[in-house]
Amino acid sequence: MSTPALRFMADEGCDFAVVRALRDAGFDVLAVCETMPRSKDIDVIKLSHAENRVLLTEDKDFGWLVFVSHADSAGVVLIRYPGNARSTLPGTVVWLAEKHASELQNAFVVLEPNQARFSRNSRFEKK
Repeated sequence: MSTPALRFMADEGCDFAVVRALRDAGFDVLAVCETMPRSKDIDVIKLSHAENRVLLTEDKDFGWLVFVSHADSAGVVLIRYPGNARSTLPGTVVWLAEKHASELQNAFVVLEPNQARFSRNSRFEKK
């Protein structure tokens, strides 16, 4: 069962099967491709922060924005899945959201087949 406070924003490059799976599981997911196509990365991350949504992306540029540019973030899940594992991606993201809901907020997570690496630093913590 989903945590009502946990909301997501799916970047335009995020596999839409992930959006559908999360919505089917009861999560609130704003898909950039539906609401603001061709947006700049900085605008996407600003909106995800403003709306307190964990950003789902397959674009490594968001790591640069968070760690180098110090863009504020409500949390980022960077999906790194090869083509031969794509069929398991939607279910894995739902599992991650359900089992690690409290850990996703204000974290940078790299999600790969069979592992999720969580990074935190003081910048992510609410003041």
